[in-house]
Amino acid sequence: MSHTTSGQPARQASLQSALGRVRGSGSSKSGSHHWWMQRVSSVALLPLTIWFVVSLATSAGMSHGEAVLWIGSPLNAVLLIALIVLTFQHTASGIQVILEDYVNQEWLKLGAILAVKAVCWLLGLAAVLAVLRIAV
Repeated sequence: MSHTTSGQPARQASLQSALGRVRGSGSSKSGSHHWWMQRVSSVALLPLTIWFVVSLATSAGMSHGEAVLWIGSPLNAVLLIALIVLTFQHTASGIQVILEDYVNQEWLKLGAILAVKAVCWLLGLAAVLAVLRIAV
């Protein structure tokens, strides 16, 4: 009996659907995790963004001192930090997907992904430290 490259008899392999032959192959395992993280961060960002926009709208015209007091409130500081962290994580993840899909040269793709992650980390860290400096 002849065998395919997967070690299965040729007749059995021909009875499988195309999906059945490729299931478990490729980057689908890590890709699904990446996809889920994008969805989870999107869901988490929705209420945080609504909170932030409503907070800004209701506090229009605040003085500098009032803004510092608002950021210094423990609840507001924690929510701001969560918004900052999730926004930069979501941004880096989304740009990574775009780069993986549209940049063909491997060295350029890897360099661009690393650069985007570095910029997001640095800007996110600077923003979190700014909130902490005001809040503490």
